[in-house]
Amino acid sequence: MRTLNADIDVETFCRDLDTAAQRVLFLDYDGTLAPFRAKPAKAFPYPGVRQILNTIMNREDTRLVIVTGRAINDLLPLLELNKTPEIWGVHGLEHLKRDGAYEVAPMDEKSLTGLVRADEWIAEKGLDGLSEAKPGSVAIHWRGLDNGLSNKIKMVVEPEWSLIAETWELRYAEFDGGLELRVPARDKGDAVKTILAESDEGAVSAYLGDDLTDEDAFRAIRGSGLGVLVRRELRPTAAGIWITPPEELVHFLSYWM
Repeated sequence: MRTLNADIDVETFCRDLDTAAQRVLFLDYDGTLAPFRAKPAKAFPYPGVRQILNTIMNREDTRLVIVTGRAINDLLPLLELNKTPEIWGVHGLEHLKRDGAYEVAPMDEKSLTGLVRADEWIAEKGLDGLSEAKPGSVAIHWRGLDNGLSNKIKMVVEPEWSLIAETWELRYAEFDGGLELRVPARDKGDAVKTILAESDEGAVSAYLGDDLTDEDAFRAIRGSGLGVLVRRELRPTAAGIWITPPEELVHFLSYWM
């Protein structure tokens, strides 16, 4: 564990966690709880993670929330937890609540039309096999391809999608292994803010994530909780500490448990 911000006092955080009556644990999925895979449907959690999460979810003092770029229906078969957790999917556009209720954020008609245009462009370029459509989002994946082909695809997609994003008021972002266009109604930071607003003033919270899309959440939790960057290599981030998976990830979750 490495501290990235001089304002972060890990010992104080641990003491507060030990005595807190209410805790909130936010978890990204791909790259955080599970390793990246060329086939996303094969990205299962790191060994030991599933068992720890099951134990944490049995505790009444912790609200466990998965905040992911995946669609919720794609994530559930990979988690295989004893209980269905609260999940914010597609960067907060979807919300599966603790009571099982499901909602999707309202989406602007203009933005949805832009996604249709992006999907049509994908078909025109013959990139259907690399695309993924989710509620309010479309993505191109190149994880698992060689660097030369990945760079070629990126050079083709970037200028066109930048233009589509500007024209149709979409959010255009790069993630680890691809590019995405999505409706700008919500992001991971909005999910964090919503949960924190519902929590007690003395609640202790942490957000664990790895990708650039998690930076919205790191900024949202700063000052209220601990942002934890989970990845092999350090990069510029708003997170307060950095841990590497899977060993330090399992250690952090075990301490929380």
